[in-house]
Amino acid sequence: MATPGGTEPKARLVLASASPRRRHLLEQVLLPPDAVAPADVDESPRRGELPRPHAQRLADDKAAAMAPAYPGDFVLAADTVVGVGRRILPKAETEADARRCLELLSGRRHHVFTGVTLIAPDGKARRRTVDTAVIFKRLGETELAAYLASGEWHGKAGGYAIQGLAAAFIRAVNGSYTNVVGLPVFEIVSLLAGAGYGPARNLR
Repeated sequence: MATPGGTEPKARLVLASASPRRRHLLEQVLLPPDAVAPADVDESPRRGELPRPHAQRLADDKAAAMAPAYPGDFVLAADTVVGVGRRILPKAETEADARRCLELLSGRRHHVFTGVTLIAPDGKARRRTVDTAVIFKRLGETELAAYLASGEWHGKAGGYAIQGLAAAFIRAVNGSYTNVVGLPVFEIVSLLAGAGYGPARNLR
């Protein structure tokens, strides 16, 4: 709809996530969201669902849930999942959750998947699923207990935050680091620019 002056209103960038990490990553590359509108969707895995499709499905669900409230805007949604083989690790809500996750990750490789969905003003959905492999050192009981005591694990997929104290546990990262933080920045910029979001074009 045109404004009284006869020009089309500028399409805004809406982040369908309450994650401060995702908002900060967008701000870091000068793409701050104009609005933050967390989507309330059921994040429970379906029977037999694997980590990669689970992450993308949730991103799709979140974007679809919020897009009707923001017609004519760019609605960006994401979901990050930690997978060990076929297993989806939970977002740790209790210390017991975090301990189980970290004991499973200790001394082995796992994958972090982030599904990203962008619904553009024309209603078209664009998608990416980004996979980063992460290798943990073997954790001793003393360092594990210290990390659990920090509380940093709370609400984190797989029970850890790579950008925090758990950085000391990471032997190697193969792929996008920002993906493990919660948003694959390179792919986000490409999606936004390809969909016609003006500020993103300046970064390509």
